[in-house]
Amino acid sequence: MQTELNTTSIFVTVVEAGSFSNAAEQLHLTRSAVSKSIARLEERLGVTLFKRTTRTLSLTTEGALFYEHSHRALAEIHTAESLLDQGKINATGLLRISAPVLFGQLYVAPLMVELAQQHPDLQIELSLNDRTIDLVEDGFDLAIRIGTLPDSHHLVARKLGDHRMLLCATPQYLERSSALHQLDDLQQHTTIAYPYSGQQPKWHLQDEHKQSYTIKPQAKLMLNDMQAIKNTVLSHHGIAWLPDWLVHHELQQGTLIQVLANFSSVDFPIHVLWPTLPFMPLKTRLAIDQLVEKLPQQLYA
Repeated sequence: MQTELNTTSIFVTVVEAGSFSNAAEQLHLTRSAVSKSIARLEERLGVTLFKRTTRTLSLTTEGALFYEHSHRALAEIHTAESLLDQGKINATGLLRISAPVLFGQLYVAPLMVELAQQHPDLQIELSLNDRTIDLVEDGFDLAIRIGTLPDSHHLVARKLGDHRMLLCATPQYLERSSALHQLDDLQQHTTIAYPYSGQQPKWHLQDEHKQSYTIKPQAKLMLNDMQAIKNTVLSHHGIAWLPDWLVHHELQQGTLIQVLANFSSVDFPIHVLWPTLPFMPLKTRLAIDQLVEKLPQQLYA
């Protein structure tokens, strides 16, 4: 690989110098060494790169195409070397990220804003949507997913943390409502649910002994937005099953209470995913590093 890179560099120098002799002088090589290097390159590529006469040297069509891409590639290498010499790592280009709406607003967006401020030449597009997107078909570099991941040979995943769903209500609601000691008691309460495809999903709970329970209380209200559900609960209108990362401040402050506290959901993993690639672009690696380093700290604050 090093020999091929050196040969390509000699080829670019010949084109830009205008002759083998001028290139040899710039490279501190003999004209014969330069000529042999170009001959080896042409043999490896299986094409003729130059039209040679006794007085002129010009590129063939294949040579012009190879020069265009080689010149660009060598320029990128020189830029990378210069940045490393300066100790400066600056991501560039457009980075497209998909994340669930509310989780993205609260946790992903602030971290990506911070990353964009650190890299002025980086443009970040954060798409907030609760539907499952296809990273490759939809052209995303990264996606945040909550829940169990399906098997895929086309994606790479890194775990960022876990969260649980908790049954929550306000003290004011509980004061004026009937007793709540067992799961069956939920049937006597106003429950607020998040619908999925027009249906109320079941609540999957476990007790402190890891015994699993599946319940489907008859919801009095169904709202397709977690923040709206939380706001409705905070207005003393009922009990809801909410993610711990959404309510931990209110639980600490006492404006919300975890009801049936010996029951919670199983752990739901939170992952960042990206397409399988021969190499990882710098912008993608920096975004993953930002999420891995800082998101768990915020999640478990």
